[in-house]
Amino acid sequence: MIAGLVLRAVVVLSVTALATFTLLWHAPGDPALAISLARFNAVVSSDVIDQLRVEAGLDAGFWPAFRDWVGPLLVGDFGNSAVTGRPVWPDLATAISYTAPLALAGLAFGLVVAIPLAVLATRRPGGWGDRLAVATASLGAAIPAYWLGLLLILLFAVKLAWLPAMGTRTPTHVILPALTLGLGVAAALTRIIRSGILEARAQPFLPAFRRRGVSARALGRAHVAPHAAIPVITVFGLELAFLLEGTVMVEVIFSRPGLGSFLVKAIEARDFPKVQAVVIIAAVLFVTLNLAIDIIYRLIDPRIGEQDA
Repeated sequence: MIAGLVLRAVVVLSVTALATFTLLWHAPGDPALAISLARFNAVVSSDVIDQLRVEAGLDAGFWPAFRDWVGPLLVGDFGNSAVTGRPVWPDLATAISYTAPLALAGLAFGLVVAIPLAVLATRRPGGWGDRLAVATASLGAAIPAYWLGLLLILLFAVKLAWLPAMGTRTPTHVILPALTLGLGVAAALTRIIRSGILEARAQPFLPAFRRRGVSARALGRAHVAPHAAIPVITVFGLELAFLLEGTVMVEVIFSRPGLGSFLVKAIEARDFPKVQAVVIIAAVLFVTLNLAIDIIYRLIDPRIGEQDA
């Protein structure tokens, strides 16, 4: 079973690598010209452009170029930047070191908000706590991240001058970006945790356990929690993966270094190795999280593995 999941993950990563390379290879415009403008910040002669085309491997055919790229990739070598000539990985690792703490801070904020709201909502379904939780989740899902980020900057940085808006100089610089990311996470998790708990409590076998004298705490630990955990784990894993996408926009809004600025600059310069590296890292994150979720499913409910078999 686990071997099948791993094989599926390898296939997905292989298709992603081929699709990414294909789309970039056939993108409109002359990448050698874009590289020359990014490298020299000026218009250069056609001879220089042709030389850059050879250096970047753009003069080779599609399959030879793909082979030359994917071969080193299998051993963790992302190649060299087409613009600077430096290895991609050190710059990419630096960008990740800025993005990862922001993503984790946004996730932490989402959990801190979502769990109490969901628990409050399920204590009395249809009551004021439930309505508050649903309204908060709906509001968080409806507000676009870019609009929320600008609103937070206007309120807390411009009007109140409580928090900094741009840069990464102090720990307080992460608060507004984390709030921007965390509200969307909180909205999704609140709805799913609430629905999972209510569905688990409505299972028909629970009244029989209560009549036998099983305590509410034991029922929650042994039956309600595992039943409610599966959809929660699914959404939690997806939200963690999508945070990588969300940080790209948030980092641009708050002028933070990280994968966002790294990717935007690479696209503008048509720096294919850097763009491909970001896409592959994102794909590995998605696939790894989905693989972990599938394994956790089978640990929580072995019947899921039996169904696949």
